[in-house]
Parts: sequence; structure tokens; C-alpha cells
Amino acid sequence: MRKVWDIHGGIHPPENKIQSLDESILEAPIAPQLVLPLSQHIGAPARACVKVGQQVLKGQCIAEAVGPVSVPIHAPTSGTITAIEKRPIAHPSGLEDNCIILETDGNDQWRERNPVNDYSQLDKATLVNMIRSAGIAGMGGAGFPTSIKLNTRDNVVIDTLIINGTECEPYITADHALMREQADNVATGIAILVQLIKPVSVLIGIEDNKPDVIDGIKAAIAKHDLAKLSGKTTTAEVITFPTKYPSGGEKQLIQILTGKEVPSGGLPADLGIVCQNIGTAVAIKNAICDDEPLISRITTVTGDAVMHRRNYHVLLGTPVEFLLKQSNYQQDKSGRLVMGGPMMGFALSSTAVPIVKTTNCILAPTETELPTPPPAQACIRCGMCAEACPASLLPQQLYWFAQGKELDKLEEHNIADCIECGACSYVCPSNIPLVQYYRASKADIRQRKIDHQNAEAARIRFEARQERLERLEDEKIAARKARQAAAKIAAEKRGQTDERSAEVQAAIERVSAKKTPASETATVDMDDPIQRALARRQAQQSGEQLAPAEQEALLVKAVETSEKRQTKARAKLAEAEADNDVNVPAFTTGVEKSAAKYQQAVAALAEFHQTQENKPPATSAADEDDPVARAVAKRAAQQAEDASNPASKFIRAVESAEQRVAKATSRLADAKANNDENVDAFAKGLEKAQDKLAASKQALSEFQADEQT
Repeated sequence: MRKVWDIHGGIHPPENKIQSLDESILEAPIAPQLVLPLSQHIGAPARACVKVGQQVLKGQCIAEAVGPVSVPIHAPTSGTITAIEKRPIAHPSGLEDNCIILETDGNDQWRERNPVNDYSQLDKATLVNMIRSAGIAGMGGAGFPTSIKLNTRDNVVIDTLIINGTECEPYITADHALMREQADNVATGIAILVQLIKPVSVLIGIEDNKPDVIDGIKAAIAKHDLAKLSGKTTTAEVITFPTKYPSGGEKQLIQILTGKEVPSGGLPADLGIVCQNIGTAVAIKNAICDDEPLISRITTVTGDAVMHRRNYHVLLGTPVEFLLKQSNYQQDKSGRLVMGGPMMGFALSSTAVPIVKTTNCILAPTETELPTPPPAQACIRCGMCAEACPASLLPQQLYWFAQGKELDKLEEHNIADCIECGACSYVCPSNIPLVQYYRASKADIRQRKIDHQNAEAARIRFEARQERLERLEDEKIAARKARQAAAKIAAEKRGQTDERSAEVQAAIERVSAKKTPASETATVDMDDPIQRALARRQAQQSGEQLAPAEQEALLVKAVETSEKRQTKARAKLAEAEADNDVNVPAFTTGVEKSAAKYQQAVAALAEFHQTQENKPPATSAADEDDPVARAVAKRAAQQAEDASNPASKFIRAVESAEQRVAKATSRLADAKANNDENVDAFAKGLEKAQDKLAASKQALSEFQADEQT
């Protein structure tokens, strides 16, 4: 006999398998409605490729794979798509997910099929593609896409193919029944795997509690020339070993059959090994030889709350309640429903959830048969969990870290190697649900990795955006310089030389000639913008009129400013015309406005000169006391200021309105303090003053915006 090895830890719970093996596999009836979740495997969910109201045939693809780690979904029978919506799914969370709802028509009509008579003529790429297109995922565990495991890199040599016929979980007999009744299909599936990966040896591991299938599997394997299929001296051997839970785990079975241990974080392929389940082998045979995608599976229905415990060949998407009805389910006797076995399964929140690709068992125990776990108590540090752990982990330490959300320490203690077999929880005298803590912590670790990946992707996008903006800004600056150069050349070609009028030029020279050093005069320096503003403000507040020389200087400055604006506006227009800019009309309007303001400034200066020429002799001191004379002087000062600074009249309006608001506010406060009967009138006066202030500010804002344009 071939030597077998033992694994660390493990337990021996009651098997309870004989109850569902008394009868052969029964073909389950077609349910009136099938619910097909888009996510039935590890990886990205499939994407629906049918529409509501569409008629489909059996085996037709209704959801396509998205990305490399994904598989498609096919219609288990013919009928009509009635909805694509969220429904309860088979998951420990009890949450809903997107599902395709298929209303069956009872005809069970197949799409056109193309069976393969001689699979030995197919190459590896073709076989892998056919397996992927058939939607096959591992049917004995978490549902990892089978094509990914089989499509190994060319530099990876696979010398051992292990077929997992262990089925160590209590109550479950789906693979046992399959090996007993469909040994030829199992052997054909194994032969196709040999043709695909070309191993040196094939090891079929079966626990010694299944003696009735060993001879049948050996005889069926002998019908195939494995050496011819692989091109090597390939041998196949059925190996039995002592029953022990969880010997059916992939890494545990590899250790039992080969003595090799898959390192932490490693894969069986790193050791030259590929492991496949019995059910997966049959699904591969159906896909390659019969062109039948994965649309059904063998599922065990057992437990003391069902009258007929047996295995069913059931269509995917069949509601659990429909399948339980076929077994005469006694709901009043059932404590709870479990999908999977008592060790690794999970309680169902609803019987409306469907059978999926990984559903190997529906367990309906009574309360006596599978009592509700008592409340958890404090850990007594007995160490029994560490002795039972088949992965040689430290469950107690993982428990403490999980409670404290210490994710880094959980990873350091290799929580990823936990297979969630439940052996630690089974032996815990304090009834601590250790596996539940580990599952939640794994989910937290996965989410943290996703968050880190998203943050890194966001950082990369931000840096790329900054680089793009800088590049665009550099390009914009270069284009602007090119437009300016083109505008300058265009202006020179047109011969646009805006010369000042002789009168304006003479006025500017006259102002320059009148300037004297600060030590000799107290006249305001009109070249200093701060002094000009102070002078205007002082004259405005005191009602005094600026000296004629200062008025002339302000008017000359207004001419120079408007002239510069006119030149700038024409340069912008030239740039726009050179670039065929759609805003050429707007720039043209700007040139016209600036030209008009320039003409207004020139006219104001000319009018000042005319006034000075016709001005009578200086008034006497008595005239200075005349309010009419002061008003005329104040108005003249304001006109001079408006000519040099067009915004001044808007600013004065705002300041005047602010003073009125302040007075109105003060009057209203006094009226309220004195209980004046005219409070309402004062309030209305304040509202009007505030409206006037708002209108003045709006006018100033519009003027400034117009100036900028």
C-alpha cells in the first residue's frame, strides 16, 4: 500500500452520512421559477446579457464573465426572463444581491449543442476556453473558477493531479453518491484533466468510510489510456486513508497523499500539484463531451426534520423551499436550516434563497439533533483549539487580535491560512464562535486592502491630473506669446499708430513743466496715485476745489489712462482675429468702448482749457463764503475727479447710501428705545435706504465688470 501521512490536529465528529445514502440520486422536478444570482463564485460577478421579457433556451448564456476571475451563467431550463433584481442569496450575511429571475415553461428545451467525440484531439487552450465558457467553478469549496487553476503558466510544471473524493464534512454525501453511481463520468472527467495538464501521476484520495466506491472508480479509470493522453508514463492510483475531519481541505489532502506542505501564502501549483473535486471532474466531462454548461449539481437534503433524506440532481436557481418540499420537510420540527454541513455551513435566513454552484447540502436538523450553541463564555486558555487546528495556527491568539481589530497582527499570525473548518469552535469548552471572528477579520483585511488600492489609484490619478494641468498651462502660455507676436506683426502691417492730438500733447507738456520739487511747493504730486487719491478725497470731504493746475493734471492723467486701455483693447482684438476666436465681436465692442472713453477724456480736457481761458478773475474772500460759489466749486471738482476716475461717482453713491443706512439705523434704534409710535415708519425708511445701498453697490459692481471687459 502507498504510504499516507497524517495532518496536524483534526477532529472526529459524528458522520451522519448513512441516512442520505439509502436511495439513489433523484432527478428533482423543475421549479416554476428559478433565481440565478450573478455571483456564484469567487471573483467578479457575471454581467446579465439578457433583457426582461426575453425567451431563453436551456444552456443559453444569460450572464457573461467580467474579467479573468469570473465565469458566465447559463439558463438551467427554457423559459422567460421576468426580472433582473435583488433577491436573498445563499450567503452568511443574509443580504440580497442581483439575480436573474427565470420563469420556466416546462418544455426544458435545449439550445443547439455541439458534442465532442474525441477530446484527445483538443489542445490546452481550447480545453481551457471550453471549461471557462461552460461556467465551471470549483464545486467542493469556495467556487474558484476552474479554468484559472488549470491554465498554469508554461514555466510551471504540474507533475501531480489530485482528485478530491474525501468529502469529510458530516452529513454531506453528494460526492459519495456521484462516485457510486457515475463512476464512468468521473473517470472521463479525470481523463480530460490528464489530457489538459499532462501530469506524471494521478492520485484519487478517498476516505476509508466509502469502501463501496473504490472498486468502481478503479475499474472506470482503467478504461482510459492516460499515458497516451498525457504523452508521459502517467499512472493513476486510488488511495484510501483514515477518516478524519478536515482531511478534505486542499492543503490537508495534499499533505496526506504526498507528504508535502503548501507554504503559507503559497499555491499547490508551486509544488507542481493541481487539485480538483469529484463534482468538478463530472462538470468538465459534461462541458467537453456533451456541450452542457454547469446548470445543475448533486445536492444532499438531510436532517431529522425531513422525511426523505437523499441526494437530488437539481437545477441551479431552484429555491430551497421547493427542494425541501420534495423531501417532505417538517418545518415545525426544524430548529434552523443550514446550507452546507454542520461544521462549515451557515444558517439560512430564508427558504427563498436558491441552489447555487457551491450548494452541496441542505441540512434541516431538529433542535435535539443539532442544538443551538449556548452563550459564549470567557476563554480559559486550555489550548484545545490549537491542538485541533489542522493548519497549525494559534486560534487563541487570533481570537484576541480579532477582538481588538489588530489586523496587522492577524496577518503576521497567518490568518489567511485558516480554512474556516470550525474544528477550533467544535472543541472549545467555552463555546466561543472562533470561526465567526476569523471570517469577520478576513473581511476587514480584504476591505482594508481594497481601500489602500483605491487610495493609491486616487493618488496616481491626482498626480497625473496635476502634470496634465501644468502641461496645459505651459502650452497656453506658449500659445499666448505666439498670439501676441502675431498681433504685433499684424498691427505693424496695418500701420496703426495712435498719436495724441496736438492739444492733448501740449497739455501734458504744460503739466510736466509746472511740476516743482517737493521742497519748493506743497502742490500735490500728480504722479503719485496715493497723493492723487488723498487730494481728491480731501477736496470731496471739505467741498474745496482743487487748484487749476491739479485739475489739469488729473484730466491729463485720465487721457493717458484711457489711451492705454484703448491700446490694450486693440491688442486683444488683434490676437483674437489672428486666432479666429469666436469672441471677436466682444473684443470689437471693447475697442469701441475704450475709444469712446478716450474721446470723452480728451473732450473733458479741452473743455477745461476753454473754461480756464474764459474764466473771470479770481473771486474775493467774500465769494468763498457764498454757498452757491462753494457748490459750483465742489461740482467742478467732482467733474474733474469723474474725468480722471470714472468709478468715483459710483463710489460716492455707495458712500452716501452707507451714511443714509447708518442714520436710518440710528433713528430706528432711538425710536424703539423711546417706544415711538413712528417705529414702523423708521423701519420702512431703513429698508428703503438699504435697497438704495444695494442698488448703488450693484451699479458699482457692473461698472467694474464692464471696465475689466
